[in-house]
Amino acid sequence: MQQSVNRNAAIGGIIRFIGLRPGEFVAVAWSFVYFFSLLSAYYMLRSVREAMAIMGGTQNIPWLFTGTFVAMILATPVFGWVASKYPRKQFLPWVYYFFILNILIFFSLFTVAQRNDLEMVWIARAFFVWLSVFNLFVVSVFWSFMADIYSKEQGRRLFGVISAGGSAGALLGPLLTSVLVVPLGFQNLLPLSAGLLMFSVYCVAQLRRWAEQTPSVGHDASLDTSKPIGGGALAGIRLVLTSPYLGAIAIGAAFASFMGTATYIYMAQLVSENFATTDEQTKVFALLDAVTNALALIGQLIVVKHVVQRFGIGVSLAVLPIVSVIGFAILAANPVFIVIAMLQVARRSITFGLGKPTSDMLYSVVSPEEKYKAKNFTETALYRGGDLVGAWAVRVMAGLGLSGISLVCVPLAAIWTAIAFWLGKDYKRRDRAISEGQEV
Repeated sequence: MQQSVNRNAAIGGIIRFIGLRPGEFVAVAWSFVYFFSLLSAYYMLRSVREAMAIMGGTQNIPWLFTGTFVAMILATPVFGWVASKYPRKQFLPWVYYFFILNILIFFSLFTVAQRNDLEMVWIARAFFVWLSVFNLFVVSVFWSFMADIYSKEQGRRLFGVISAGGSAGALLGPLLTSVLVVPLGFQNLLPLSAGLLMFSVYCVAQLRRWAEQTPSVGHDASLDTSKPIGGGALAGIRLVLTSPYLGAIAIGAAFASFMGTATYIYMAQLVSENFATTDEQTKVFALLDAVTNALALIGQLIVVKHVVQRFGIGVSLAVLPIVSVIGFAILAANPVFIVIAMLQVARRSITFGLGKPTSDMLYSVVSPEEKYKAKNFTETALYRGGDLVGAWAVRVMAGLGLSGISLVCVPLAAIWTAIAFWLGKDYKRRDRAISEGQEV
């Protein structure tokens, strides 16, 4: 009896520590599992994508980012049109069905090419572009859905825990890849990824049912996912260009993308020089991802909720750019593999462990159209635009070397820090206005 009481008390203490309140456990559990499945599916393939970039030639990486950006520009208005015409409860599952079909098509192409000893370079390049689009769309849609079903106050408490589900999946995915890729071959990981993505569709249905049956403080008529959002296919672009708040979010995302691309290109070059086969290269990238995601998981479970509640969203957003200022300054002075590897792990773990959950909270004080369309445009086409600029800038500035490019990143990160603090202040203003029933 005493053991049962102690166990229940311990469980209650854990629930209070992570910020859960009565009636939220089921929804948070499904959200956690949903994001876990989604990122497990993606991270089983992400390391394959990096190896595909090497297969296509590291000197051609800027062209891969160009293709990704073009694909994103074409896909964004299509998504905007679908969101305008169809209810969210209809189009969300079909987004996943579409990508599941894509995964199975690539599995067939890789399998046929290997069995018949055919050249795979162009399949590899297409896979790189496709997975870059896949990642941003499915994750952006996930967080738009989360911003729909949870109130602002719930988001501040719960998004860190929900993000931890993604990081747990992002940890499992590369670990499975590192263990299975050599004995199975990279192409046989694709059906496993498709199965995990299919389970995500089931999670969407469970969460939609919970949101419809559970009235929650802070929700309003905008959460009726049975109705289309309305507006135009290109509304996301217009909203970002006309709103200082959304524009600042977009600029920060572009800076982050530029810096991430610069480190990515140099990491790919070093891995290609030291590891010979596609399966070995995939394993190296998988292990780096596993370390990154383990650190991110710790941040999401322990750090993000307490930082946001104690210091506010502005400080939480500023951690990543501040670390970037320091990290790129160190890299400029010591442009060696171990430093760039540590910087990449640090930046990516902070991005997913603290920065992403916090930046997603920014969309809890905007309209449904802004949640889906402006957010989608920022996190897809505009983010990949930053990749594109970063990739070609690195190529143009190749004479500067890693040290010189790192010096270029330092002032950009400083500007990004100022933007983060401004966003924190404007978020508070918007939150206060909404609470008082005023126009934002």
